Amino acid sequence: MSAPFPDIVDAWRMVSARRSFDGTLPIAGLPRLAEAVAASTGSVAYEVEFGRDDLETAFLAIRVQARLTLTCQRTLEPFEWPVTIDTRLGLITREEEEAGLPPGYEPLLLESAEIRPADVIEDELLLALPLIPVKPGADEAAVAWSSGPAEEMDSDRPNPFAVLGRLKK
Repeated sequence: MSAPFPDIVDAWRMVSARRSFDGTLPIAGLPRLAEAVAASTGSVAYEVEFGRDDLETAFLAIRVQARLTLTCQRTLEPFEWPVTIDTRLGLITREEEEAGLPPGYEPLLLESAEIRPADVIEDELLLALPLIPVKPGADEAAVAWSSGPAEEMDSDRPNPFAVLGRLKK
């Protein structure tokens, strides 16, 4: 069952009711993400599902698709970065519970029962951003590397560590 997207939800009630939400969020409405991208235009399509798996692990499944405008750090030009997220977060109340999560689950530590689903979506989008955005197809900087051993590169120069070799004898 899909419903309008609430600002704050009680995670445990949502899990019990197996609630799901879908829709779009404006990128401008996600302040941390809007600050991290070159342009805060556009929107994020999302699907959020609360539930329990076969092992009775409480989870929050998130599926997100967006096209974010980033600044290429090589050319300084804006470009669109397609983002697709499909993750399952295991809801835990203590850090010790993380070890008990099934494989493929990421932990989501709940300090209280109330969470903001939009904040969780924004966190996942921020984690999906590249550390150094580079436009696909941007020309690589030419770097000349020698393929030979270090001795062959500068055989005419005296080795500054030759003195240490004499001290060792």
